[in-house]
Amino acid sequence: MSLHIAGTGWVTPLGSGIDAVWQRILDGDRAEVSQISDPLGTESYPLYRVPATALQHLPPHPRLRRASGISRFAAAAGLAALAEAKLSPNDIDPDKIALVFAVANGGVIYTKRFYSDIVATGAEAASPLLFPETVFNAAASHLAAIIGLSGTTYTVVGDGSVGLTGLKVGEDLMSDPNLDHCLIVAAEEADWLLCDAYAKWRLLRSVGPLEVFGKTAQGTILSEGAGAVLLSRTGSVAIAASSGGGHFKARHEAASALSRVLKKVGSRDDAIIVSSANGTFVDAAEATALQQVSPNGLLYSPKVALGEGVGAAGLWQIIIGALALRHQTLPVPQYPRAQNPLPNDAISLEGRDEVTVLSCGLGQQIGAARLSRSQH
Repeated sequence: MSLHIAGTGWVTPLGSGIDAVWQRILDGDRAEVSQISDPLGTESYPLYRVPATALQHLPPHPRLRRASGISRFAAAAGLAALAEAKLSPNDIDPDKIALVFAVANGGVIYTKRFYSDIVATGAEAASPLLFPETVFNAAASHLAAIIGLSGTTYTVVGDGSVGLTGLKVGEDLMSDPNLDHCLIVAAEEADWLLCDAYAKWRLLRSVGPLEVFGKTAQGTILSEGAGAVLLSRTGSVAIAASSGGGHFKARHEAASALSRVLKKVGSRDDAIIVSSANGTFVDAAEATALQQVSPNGLLYSPKVALGEGVGAAGLWQIIIGALALRHQTLPVPQYPRAQNPLPNDAISLEGRDEVTVLSCGLGQQIGAARLSRSQH
């Protein structure tokens, strides 16, 4: 079975247009750092937020009227992926498309907002109409309603690698010959409570910008947004191999676990790898895995530009890999570190037909995929 990426869409701290954001990344642009703070305290944390302009093309829909940001991000990214494949909700047979929604923390934020409303408004705020907003699959429900989907819908929950898990679930669903497409959407919404938790786990930087592959781990900066990939039988980029849903028990096992997953997807000796390096222990683990499996390879992490999107991050990486193959270019890799780096200079991939995506989440889950240029 050969599966391809027929369409992509994203909402990021750098905007939402696939080509526009890609060009900004190639130019070396970084998302603007803002601050988020406890409304009842003094603590604040750096954060990469989605600009309001990123959702300006999202059409109005009754299901989105009261929806949280994560549902809006997911809807915008999902509809963009369909549009890139020249499909609209009216063009789709609702029985022949599946939906997989990947999320890390979004459901927690839904729940927090729900109970905050009750505290602020009183017991009458606890309407049963709001209850679906407190569950992890709320955003999937909104998106399915907008598309008019009546078939299979799954929600998978994980860490920063959950997008790769969602991709694998989508591939498994597409083994059903009655399905024409599978839309995989991953999203994240930032919140002060989330930042505070990551800070207490000693995973956050105190100030921006985000740096990767430093001599010591300085921490990451959280961000928000969504990514979407439409799987189909044809498309410009093929899923040559994938592995999602793996894990390791302790951080010192991360490098060997990542080495195994790179070998499993057939990563080349000189692989171009879209990395999940984010300023934490992940950086050293991925660099070690590169040395073990692809010693002549290069690592590039989009998190320098987009931040740690957690639930959205894995599909952002898949989209970066697909764009790199489509345009035969990649932002300058950060590892191995150059003596005199030129951060605004992209490298040519002329003649290269594969890119590997490697994802290591902070919850110790991992995944990988190998993408190739399609002959279709």
